[in-house]
Amino acid sequence: MSQQVELDDMGVWLSKFHTAAPGVKEIDTLIPGSTSHKIPVRIHKPELPLPNNASPLVIMIHGGGFCTGNLDSETPASRLIVSELGAVVVNIDYRLAPQHRFPAAPNDCWDATKWAHANAATLGADPSKGFIITGASSGGNLAAVCTVLARDTNLTPPPTGMALLIPSLFDYRNIPEKYRPDIKSYAEQAHAATLNQKMIDQFEAAYGPDGSSTLFNLYADGATRAGLPPTFLQICELDPLRDEAIVFERELREELGIPTKMIIYPGQPHGFWAFWPHLEESKKFTEERLEGMKWLMGFVRKEGGDS
Repeated sequence: MSQQVELDDMGVWLSKFHTAAPGVKEIDTLIPGSTSHKIPVRIHKPELPLPNNASPLVIMIHGGGFCTGNLDSETPASRLIVSELGAVVVNIDYRLAPQHRFPAAPNDCWDATKWAHANAATLGADPSKGFIITGASSGGNLAAVCTVLARDTNLTPPPTGMALLIPSLFDYRNIPEKYRPDIKSYAEQAHAATLNQKMIDQFEAAYGPDGSSTLFNLYADGATRAGLPPTFLQICELDPLRDEAIVFERELREELGIPTKMIIYPGQPHGFWAFWPHLEESKKFTEERLEGMKWLMGFVRKEGGDS
């Protein structure tokens, strides 16, 4: 019972910020999953479509430890992305644990990503103008997983960028020996304020992931990060997940030559901007999130020869 109470409490703050935005049209709909179920999505798009379906496509995946969250969780951010980038954002309400354990979440997110990509023109988007997959925390894990699946299945046009906020990328119970000296934040932040070891254990027990599967663990045996698109990361200093994101960014940049941009927020715990949205640092986080998305879009403009 105590585990469910804590998970329910986490869901309260994830869904409480919901203010309408001018110039943004929103459509809630159900799309087919790979089994008989339907996946709820919320489509956020410019009220006045751009000419020739010129909007980039953004896939938005909410966080919440694979156990909480809904379409409202990232609706404020989705609206800002529409307003600032002119993008079409497809916000996914994937199935949650413990009612739906692994791999329900990555399967739903990948099904929704493929659907959005295949129906981009109908939605008013063109993935060749930009195709970014983004998410926070467990949503960051799912965003990374979907980007890897897009690479492995040769989805065309491919994702042009990945924006990961405080993501989980490793199986923390089985970190490869090569990376163990650099991943100290689980021990250092075991009792952190907003995400601690006890909570991580609860989420993992509810979700039941397979640590040997790249549908959860980007560092599973035989996995590779080669061929991923430019990546933007936002990381919190007082976060058990901090170091795995830092290791990931360094590998992309130094070993694989993939363009990256990473911002670390000193003195801030996991998801601080959602807990305390009125802090100046939270406003800065949101502004820099948008700037990071624009930075990713810059690679599309360069490839297209735009000035």
